[in-house]
Amino acid sequence: MGYATNADVERRVGPANYVRLTDDRGTGTADEAKVTEARLEAEQTVDSFLGRRYVVPVDVEACPETAALLRGVTLDLVEFRLFARRPPVPADVLRKRENAIEWLRRAAEGLVVLSNAAALRDNAAAGFTGLAAGRARMLTPREMKDL
Repeated sequence: MGYATNADVERRVGPANYVRLTDDRGTGTADEAKVTEARLEAEQTVDSFLGRRYVVPVDVEACPETAALLRGVTLDLVEFRLFARRPPVPADVLRKRENAIEWLRRAAEGLVVLSNAAALRDNAAAGFTGLAAGRARMLTPREMKDL
């Protein structure tokens, strides 16, 4: 399940902008494929940041507060992507995107915590160093020089 739906996007930008920002053919109807593409890109952006600390996609069904938070961040990114298709991007839309990216950076650094999100498991290979096994060296480089 994603963090937002196309219906959420339409509510965010309004019906007129929903059509205006996606109707490349001039049919007077929204191109749902364009909205879906922008939404999926935004969700992947969210996961690319959160994936540094949490299992993604985050299970939002367990906690409505987290669902609302991630929906808002996702919609901020989708809104920017749609408006960027028809420049200029309004200043408030640009500001919301910048704030969303900053929040995601902070979440990735552990400065913001998603209380119900599953943390990544420790990776046994992280920081792994090789250890020597077996007997100590039999020949030193100096002894091998004479061979």
